[in-house]
Amino acid sequence: MTALHSAVVARLGGDFLAGAFGRTYRVMPGDTEDVAGVITWGDLNEIVARHRLEPPRLRLSTGGETVPLDTYSVREVTRRRTVWNRLHPAPLHAELAAGASLVVDAIDELHPGVEALATELEAHLRTRVQVNLYASWTSREGFGVHWDDHDVVVVQVDGSKRWKLYGPTRTAPLHRDTTAPEPPPEDPVAEFVLTPGDMLYLPRGWWHSVSASEGERSLHLTCGLSVDTGADLIVWLSEVLRDHEIVRADLPRFRSAKEQMNTASELRDLLVRELSDPNIINQYFTLRDENQRARFRTSLPHVDGLPADPALSVRMLTTRHDLRRNAEGHPVLTAGGETFTFAEAAHPLLWILTDRRPHALGNLASASGLTVEQAAGVAWELVKKQVAAVDGDR
Repeated sequence: MTALHSAVVARLGGDFLAGAFGRTYRVMPGDTEDVAGVITWGDLNEIVARHRLEPPRLRLSTGGETVPLDTYSVREVTRRRTVWNRLHPAPLHAELAAGASLVVDAIDELHPGVEALATELEAHLRTRVQVNLYASWTSREGFGVHWDDHDVVVVQVDGSKRWKLYGPTRTAPLHRDTTAPEPPPEDPVAEFVLTPGDMLYLPRGWWHSVSASEGERSLHLTCGLSVDTGADLIVWLSEVLRDHEIVRADLPRFRSAKEQMNTASELRDLLVRELSDPNIINQYFTLRDENQRARFRTSLPHVDGLPADPALSVRMLTTRHDLRRNAEGHPVLTAGGETFTFAEAAHPLLWILTDRRPHALGNLASASGLTVEQAAGVAWELVKKQVAAVDGDR
């Protein structure tokens, strides 16, 4: 874990989960050293230059409106008649200088340092994380006063950004909701400036506005956190309870009112019984963790097995895996929706891999008393199920 990742996790420790998470905002001061190397302007230049990024993946926004793509790009037609929009640096720079903000969605999929930050947050907060990048140069607000339907952890990387928070006007609003939040108050309840290394946690539903109003450019990362709500629990229960005939049966649309009431009563009793289980929420989270989707990564050129190369490194891709022993004492690994049962000799190897760092097959073999061939075999079982991946090849 780099200094940045250590700083992030440390500042989200202590009383954060009990005192702020899901409840209120929190500003966590830091310094430039905390964010050194996570991502740079040079990295951003390379990403923009080497990827065909178009809206909504890459976009410009000003005053809450998306800037039309054709104002800063040129249409290209390949010899195979594929049409795409190539960014044109001069008008792009002009739009940014005039007050537009640059956004790159899911930059954790494009930059290893940001991906590492996202995976550490996922492991600590036990939730899916997507990181968006925001760059701006003027005091003009790129998105106006708005609220997000997910919690965010903001990391200021370079420059400074002024934040105005107006608080929530609807408790825990959802993307798919029955009522929109009321407009925010005219005056903010908090106003502050984030400088390099500072962090901000903001729960969903909090109205806010952001601008680079301090006379300098700004580069920050917004880490969006997936939330689990009562609605998610109920949807999950509807899947689990399909084992019961009453859940699978047709609703009695054309039958008597008494029959309809009896059906509703049976469904109610079943739901009450399930929701009365004191472990129901933990069961939900356990199953969600076990079925966590791993971040996509191929292991080329290895497509049908791993060679017995002691220098070849592998690492786990999941962040919420579980390693335990079954009744017979064998190690059982649950990750990415898969369950693997191994011989006892593999336990030390699996234990090492669960730290999510790259490990050479030779080191894994030595630590577990296996041959390199055996270590490669265990690792391949995880690689072919997209639970682990080769971490580079010579």
